[in-house]
Amino acid sequence: MFTKKYSEDININNPEKYDLTENIVWSSPQGFDLTLDIYSPKDVAENCPVVVMFHGGGFLIRRKEILNNMSQYIATNHDYIVCNVNYRLLKDQGNSVMFYDLIGDAFGSILWIKENIHKFNGNKNRIGITGDSAGAYICAMILNLGNKIGKREDFAKDYTFEPTYIPENMTLDEISKEDLLDVKAAVLSYGGYDFYKYALQNAETYKNFFWWLAFAKPRGVLGKEFNPIDHPEIYKAISPIYNIPIASDRKLPPQLLTAATRDKITPVKMIKEYVSALQEKNQEFKFWEHLGRNHAYLDSGRTWIAGNDFIRDGIPALKVMMNFFNKYL
Repeated sequence: MFTKKYSEDININNPEKYDLTENIVWSSPQGFDLTLDIYSPKDVAENCPVVVMFHGGGFLIRRKEILNNMSQYIATNHDYIVCNVNYRLLKDQGNSVMFYDLIGDAFGSILWIKENIHKFNGNKNRIGITGDSAGAYICAMILNLGNKIGKREDFAKDYTFEPTYIPENMTLDEISKEDLLDVKAAVLSYGGYDFYKYALQNAETYKNFFWWLAFAKPRGVLGKEFNPIDHPEIYKAISPIYNIPIASDRKLPPQLLTAATRDKITPVKMIKEYVSALQEKNQEFKFWEHLGRNHAYLDSGRTWIAGNDFIRDGIPALKVMMNFFNKYL
């Protein structure tokens, strides 16, 4: 609600300042088209910094459009290229998508953007990533596990991810060895980073309300043969909090972790657990709390259930986020 109205607010969205290319099909795994929108600032020289964003929704609901106001605001008020990305949800393709499939989609989108962003005057070496809620989790996977590349069918054996898009004449091994998923900075907003613990708390059952919202039957997201009690390691393999490298072995790009003080879905204490894990590994980060706000404050428009309003709640957070990106991109 109010998404369209806010899109007509010139302070949020001024189409005179950017070119928009919508619904670019960047990959079609098993015939399922994956799309992204690219906002390119007008009258700006080549080598623009790039912000790639991934939407939230518990891996089961929402699409990129929920971040339209956020994309419009950045494109209107900053000289950045914005890539707003769709990935497969667990409910897609007949409720058959595996968790490692949607991570492979995210990995593939970064590879596609790096290969093609020059066509939009973007600099592939100045890419920052951001996401909210499930999108923040996806960003953490890119940061922590972007060098874990392998065949989809081998996931249960080696815990690696196959990108949905692979540049022509490149091998999976080359993508991994050359760190082609490396980015320069990241902003992770109100994410949860421990799917293992989430699964132990019935994430794969109807007690996870996102299955209800998606009108989808709960199931094991890693296949029928796996569950978190008997197979903890495979669930930890898809959980960012267990896969933060030691900085002396592999230094991650600087990241800003945000939390909302009234958030009951991913409360502040949950974010601080991940902050502590980063600190233990000597990784560079900053932490910021959005005081008096609820989960999903970056969503477009006005949401009655969460009580959020993009103008009141989203824009102040975006100012903090863009100050961070300005420093590192």
